[in-house]
Formats: sequence, structure tokens, C-alpha cells
Amino acid sequence: MDGLTRLDPAVADEVFLLDGEIYALQIEIEKNCVDLIALHAPVARDLRAITTSLKITTDFDRIGRYAKDISEITLQFRGKEPNHLRNLGSIPEMTDLAIRLVDKAIRAFVARDAASVRNIQEDDDAVDLLEDRAFQELVDKMKAATLDIEIGARYILVTRYLERIADHAVNIGQRVVYMATGERMPRVRAAERANGSSP
Repeated sequence: MDGLTRLDPAVADEVFLLDGEIYALQIEIEKNCVDLIALHAPVARDLRAITTSLKITTDFDRIGRYAKDISEITLQFRGKEPNHLRNLGSIPEMTDLAIRLVDKAIRAFVARDAASVRNIQEDDDAVDLLEDRAFQELVDKMKAATLDIEIGARYILVTRYLERIADHAVNIGQRVVYMATGERMPRVRAAERANGSSP
């Protein structure tokens, strides 16, 4: 997002390299986890730690892919003015919150801290609301012809990628709860909670 804000192709290139590194690490971690299961037959908390590690590698890989997608959009904006996102209020706010969610989930995993992520779904609901707000802002600007439709469509893609990144942070957080406690957390959206229903 820093690269997109400043329209810096060098940052985009760095993200492409980092995405490749994430994928390589995912393969290495998966192999290590399988070896641990095969050689040591872990049980209970140890087994939960290993299976959680296996699952969250997929979440990290997807986060990396969405970052790569955003960087590809950065390259499509060549020739535009830097700091163009400053006039799109909800996107920077959404970015900050999504980053905080990923950071919270990672810290919880490292510390085996279930309590810190037990309510991470509620934080994600705020990201969803910001995505809705950003969408409406963009549509209004495109209708008013103050934002080019092609550019607006790309911004909408960015908000979708940020929302998905936040979803993967929730996945990680909820898997940390399972790893540390054995409890499986249900995925319930804000609207479902408001209606008193669940999937």
C-alpha cells in the first residue's frame, strides 16, 4: 500500500520478490510439519500447534498474493499523481486497520495468546464496514465524473484485496485460539450477530 500510495514501481518489484519468498517458506514449513507428524506422532497441544501451523501457511500465502495483486495495480497507475489515495478517505483507514489485524494475529501466534484474538472477528467487521463505505465513495465519485471509471474500478479491487487480507488475519487469530485452547471459534458476520443468528 505504501508503494501504491507513492506509485513507486521499486516497491512493487520488492513485493513480487517477497511473495516468492513467502511461497518458498510455505513449502518448507509444510514439509517440516509433515515430518514432525510422521516421526514424532505428536498429540494434544503439540498436534494442534503443528496442524495450526500447516493451516496458517495458506493464510500467509494468500495475504502475500493479495499484496502482489495490489502491487500489480500500482504498476497500472503509472503516470498518475503520487499520493492519489489521500482524497479517498476510507481506503487509507481500511489499510491501517487491515495491517493492525495481521500484526495482532501474528503476535498472538508467536505468544500463543488466545485472549488477544478471541474477538478478532469484531475488528474484521470494522474492515467490512470501511469496504462498504469506500465502495460508496468511489461509486459516488464515478457518477459525479470526478473519478475516472477505470481508475475507480481499480480502487474497488484494492478495497476487496484489503478486505480479504483482513479475513485471513481472522483465520489466523481463530486458529490461534484453537491451538492454545482446543476451542473452535465460529465465523459470524456482524449482520448475523445483529439478527441473533449464526451460520
